Amino acid sequence: MINKVVANAEQAIKGIQDNMTLMLGGFGLCGIPENAITALLKAKTKGLTIISNNAGVDDFGIGLLLQTHQVKKMISSYVGENAEFERQLLSGELEVDLIPQGTLAERIRAGGAGIPAFYTPAGFGTEVAEGKEVREFDGKMYLMERWLKADFSLVKAWKGDTAGNLIYKGTARNFNPMMATAGKITVAEVEELVPAGTLDPAHIHTPGVYVQRIFEGSNYEKRIEQRTVSQATHQ
Repeated sequence: MINKVVANAEQAIKGIQDNMTLMLGGFGLCGIPENAITALLKAKTKGLTIISNNAGVDDFGIGLLLQTHQVKKMISSYVGENAEFERQLLSGELEVDLIPQGTLAERIRAGGAGIPAFYTPAGFGTEVAEGKEVREFDGKMYLMERWLKADFSLVKAWKGDTAGNLIYKGTARNFNPMMATAGKITVAEVEELVPAGTLDPAHIHTPGVYVQRIFEGSNYEKRIEQRTVSQATHQ
C-alpha cells in the first residue's frame, strides 16, 4: 500500500506556485487547514485564486493571506467577518465571486464528480444570473452553473491513516469532503495520524484514493468566530 505521509506542512504544499487555484476546506473557522495556511504564508506564494466558503477573519485563517496580499481572487459564499476582505474588495485590489452557499457546494461536488455543469434555481432573477445560460424545466427557470476544480485542495480532518483515508468531526465535514475530490492534488492535514488499516471502513468519509499527501498537524487554535454564552441566572 502506498504511504502518502509527508513530514510537515512545508513539504505538503510543495508544488504550489504563483497564480494557482486552491481550495481551502472548512466552515467559518471550523475545520480549516491551519498548518497549511501558515506554510503558504511562509512560502509567500502570490496571485492565488482561493475557493473557500469563508474568507477567515482579519488575523486568522485565509484572512492572514489577505493581509499579505497573496490572494488575487476569492470564490466564496460568506465573507462577513473580515474587514480587510471588505477593504480590498471596495478598493478593487481583490477580485471576488460571491456564490450562494448551496451552489458553491454543488459546483465543488460537480468538479470532483466530473460533471461539467448543472442547473439550479438559486439566483435566478438576481445579479447571480448575469451572463449565465437560463433554461426552463417543468415551468420553472434554472441557471446553468459550471463545476469548480483546483490545482491543489488543502483539507483538514480529525483523523487519517497513512493511506490517506480521512474522518472528519462535526461541522468540519461541511466543505472538506467535497473539496478533497476536486483538486488535482489533495493535501490533508489531520489531528491524529494512524497506520493504514486501523480505521473502521464504515466511518471513513474521504477514501484515500482522493488524497495524495497527508501529515499530522500541530498547535491547532480552533478559534470560534463569535462566542455566544448565556448569562447565569440566580434564583
